[in-house]
Parts: sequence; structure tokens; C-alpha cells
Amino acid sequence: MTDQPTAAPAPPGAANAQWGGRFAAGPASVMREINASIGFDRKLWRQDIAGSRAHAAMLAHCGIISAADAGAIAAGLDAIEAEIAAGRFAFDEALEDIHMNIEARLSARIGEAGRRLHTARSRNDQVATDFRLWVRDAIDGIDAQLRDLMAALAARAAAHAAMPMPGFTHLQTAQPVTFGHHLLAYVEMLSRDRGRLADARRRMNESPLGSAALAGTSFPIDRAMTAAALGFDRPAANSLDAVSDRDFALEFLAAAAISAMHLSRFAEEIVIWTSAPFGFVRLSDAFTTGSSIMPQKRNPDAAELVRAKTGRVTGALVGLLTVMKGLPLAYAKDMQEDKEGVFDAAGAWTLVLAATAGMVRDLQPDAARMAAAAGAGFATATDLADWLVRALRLPFRDAHHATGRLVALAEARGVDLSDLSLADMQSVCPEITADVFAVLGVAASVASRTSYGGTAPANVAAQAARWQAALA
Repeated sequence: MTDQPTAAPAPPGAANAQWGGRFAAGPASVMREINASIGFDRKLWRQDIAGSRAHAAMLAHCGIISAADAGAIAAGLDAIEAEIAAGRFAFDEALEDIHMNIEARLSARIGEAGRRLHTARSRNDQVATDFRLWVRDAIDGIDAQLRDLMAALAARAAAHAAMPMPGFTHLQTAQPVTFGHHLLAYVEMLSRDRGRLADARRRMNESPLGSAALAGTSFPIDRAMTAAALGFDRPAANSLDAVSDRDFALEFLAAAAISAMHLSRFAEEIVIWTSAPFGFVRLSDAFTTGSSIMPQKRNPDAAELVRAKTGRVTGALVGLLTVMKGLPLAYAKDMQEDKEGVFDAAGAWTLVLAATAGMVRDLQPDAARMAAAAGAGFATATDLADWLVRALRLPFRDAHHATGRLVALAEARGVDLSDLSLADMQSVCPEITADVFAVLGVAASVASRTSYGGTAPANVAAQAARWQAALA
């Protein structure tokens, strides 16, 4: 995508007929191949037609082209839109990109009026506008998917607000939590993902159209009119920045990479939870596959692919950062490499969000397995230490030390803390009373965590209800 103005058609075999007046011969075949972007930027066709509609209407409003020409352009664009939507449009690699393909088809349909469309714009501001519109549309669609996944998680959290499971640190049993509490942690993560998208959308919602190649235009255009017509908040204030900025794509990819990482963490937990040693949840045939040799296998392939596609999204971010890092102002052909990664990352993000929402609604937790695991591994040791502080007024560090000795005693005997006798307890701390056993159960442990944001079932139920109301 270069910044040459539209020119009269050139003979067959010469350079691109849309801009080739400067060139006497056509490009080498390898040049044509490396230069063309129509293989991927055809995704921008809706946005390109929308931008051209707005531009033509503005040109007529400002008296730069006639109302008759603007009407012919609008009708021609409508017809081209219908052709592309119906799959009848013949994309031509010789025309390089979606912008030239549409403009050439417009000129072929309506003649001279079509060749007036490119007045007071360049492909530089045209592609920057189209790409912003595409990313903005992608943000809106993905935000809806994030909201749907949050709703699915909140619904499951409400249903399992009191179901105990082990909470882990270092993937080692730490303290009992509830399944609902665990799911709500991902609702919080996804909420931040939505916030990042909203911030990126707000910052990107400025129109480059009318910035032309890099310096603006001498035509008396109305950039505020085209910005409003395309749903932008305002025109971009600096023409150099407007055509060379790809921060909006980088912010989108950064938000995508963080969100994909969140989804990958959840997918990893599903992989662990569905494994035979854990058995915390089960996925149906809809989200698992079998083995070509082991008939007993039920593999969590959907979760594994969610986990794997994170690499594609992160790679797209690193790729675009690398493209942009050394570019002087304003436009350079390097920036043609800005789109494929964004398109691929958006597609991957959309797919993993759909798969994750499906798995959340599909999975069935095994309450008995999770409850048994929640009480294993001395998970209530912290409850014992807290009891020593509350009931016996021990300093926490002393209570921590005494609890550690009791854990060592229980471990040596191959029993859990609740299986120690009162005499065993008193051999370490004589002041301990029989009341201690009331805090060593899993249910008592989770019920005690009543601090704001804690795992007490009443807390979890309230938070799940809050999210369900917010997402309704």
C-alpha cells in the first residue's frame, strides 16, 4: 500500500494501472508477489466501502465533486458491496490491495465519476482508516464474547458457591476454597480484559481520513464530517501521526495477549482437573477427543488448543512491535505487515473464547473428589494457626511454629491434623482445648473466610449475584 495518487489506466502489462504513470514497465513477478496484500487485506472490504461512502459524501458536500458524481459513486459502491457479499467479486492480485481492487471495479462500473473518488485522500489515510474501523469492529465483537464467558462463569459460580475444593499455591495444596470462588477469579480477570479493550477503543476512535499521504490536503475538506459519518469521536489532529500510527493495533494485540494468557491459565487448570489423578471435573464428548491407540482415553483437546493458541496471539504482538520499532515518520511499506497478525490473533481469540465458554457450560464438577482433596495435604493448617492466635492469644509467629510441629507430627503418623488426639495436640501446645477440632474441618474453614473477597460461601454467592446482575 503506497501513497501514489490515482492515475489514468495504463496499458496491460505495465505497472499497476491505478498509480503506474511514473513507471514504463511492470514489476518483476517476485515484486508483484511480495507487494500484493489482497490475499489478506480483502477482509477490510466492508470498512473500505464505508470509508469511501463517507469520503464521497463529504467531497460533494464541500463542492469538490458534483452531487451527480457522488450519487453515482454511492450506487456503484452499493453494487460492489453486493458483489463481494455474494462471492461474485473477482479480486485481482495485479491491483495489489483491497483499496485498488474496489476503486478499479468502481471506475469500470461508473466511469469517470469513479476516478474522482480518490480526490483529497491517499491510500495511506485510507488504509489507516479502514484498519481502525476493522479493529474497532473486532473489539466490539470480542467484548460481547468476553461478557458471555463472564456470564457463564458467574452462573456456574452461583451454582457452586459452597462446593469445597483445594486452593493451591505452587500447585501444592494450600487452603480450602470453593469452586465458585475459583471460577469468580477468572470473572475478575476477564473484567480487566474488557476494561483494556474499552480503553483501547476510546483511544483509537479518531479518524485518519483526510490526512492524505502525510501532510494533509489543499482541498477544502471537512474531516469532522467524515469522522462523524464513520462513528469516530473526532479527526486525528496530526496528519503525520494519523497515517503512521499503529498504536491502536498494538493495544488490541496487547489486550488480546493478556486475555489469551488468562484463558490459557484456565485451560491448563481444566487439563489438570480432568486428569485421572485429580478427577475434579468431567467434560463431555463435545469438548474431548479419543486416542488412536488407547481406547480408554478422553483427552481435553479443546482446553489444550486454547492453551496453545496463546502463542499465536503473543507472537502477533511481538511481530508488530518488531515491524514498527524502527520506522521513521510517516508511512513505510513495512506497515503492510501490520494486518495479518492482527487478523490471525483476532480469529484465534474469538475461537478460544467460544471454546472456553462452551467448556464452562459443559463441565461437570465431582463434588466428592474435590471435597476429599480440599481436606488433604494439611489444608486446614492455617485455620489451626489462626485458632491459636484467636483462642490462646499466641503471637502469630509462635502459632505458626506450633502448627508446623503438629503438621510434622501428623505427617510422621500418616494422618491428617483432625485425626490427632487432644493429647497429641497438647504435647506441642498444652493450652490447646478440644474446641480446636471445630476449625479443622473443610466446611468450617471455608465458612470462616468472611473477609471481603474471601471464599466464604455467603461471600461467593453475593459476588456471583453481583456479577450476574452487572452482566444481565
